[in-house]
Amino acid sequence: MSEYGRRAIHASGVGMPAIYLLDIVTWRELRYFMLVVTGIVFTLEFLRLVVGLNHRLYDEITRPYEQHAVAGYALYMLSMTTVAVLFGPSVTIPAMLMLILGDPVSGMLGDNAADEHKRPAVVAATFGVCFLLAVPFTVAGSSTTVGVAAAGVGAAVGAVADGVKPVIRGIGVDDNLTIPPVAAAGIVVTFWLFGVDVGFDPLWA
Repeated sequence: MSEYGRRAIHASGVGMPAIYLLDIVTWRELRYFMLVVTGIVFTLEFLRLVVGLNHRLYDEITRPYEQHAVAGYALYMLSMTTVAVLFGPSVTIPAMLMLILGDPVSGMLGDNAADEHKRPAVVAATFGVCFLLAVPFTVAGSSTTVGVAAAGVGAAVGAVADGVKPVIRGIGVDDNLTIPPVAAAGIVVTFWLFGVDVGFDPLWA
């Protein structure tokens, strides 16, 4: 599969926040749905990596360095679901969109290996995209001033997570795993600094 095909699949995840935004499901129902999907994804990864059930589709959607490691699509679901379980929509939806849409845009702007950092211009452009994706939701969850600040901080750390690749034991940390948590943390901390009681909303509460 071409990189454009992978990015299209990546961006198709927008259907998850969309079914909530269109009032097809409630926030709680979306969270449970994401938990179920994540469970299915990791079951498939177990079958692929441990049992050896390596369907041809896996060869199409995974990159060479993912052949013997947990694939990016599983990390993608894990990170978004973790944020969704912990936070409300004004935090989670922006963090999800930064990964679902911001990351593919960044990928089209910059051509780098999995363990290479992106150019500063690409990081700056990614920040702009992530900010525009986030600000409608952060403003809706607070005041305009606080919402803009929260979107800016969330977009900044999200863009850095996308563009700067920490390398552990020679392996670059996948931004599918890092973008939503750091973006959500940036938004929540900004809300907290401004005294806005918005953000932390665990599913079990």
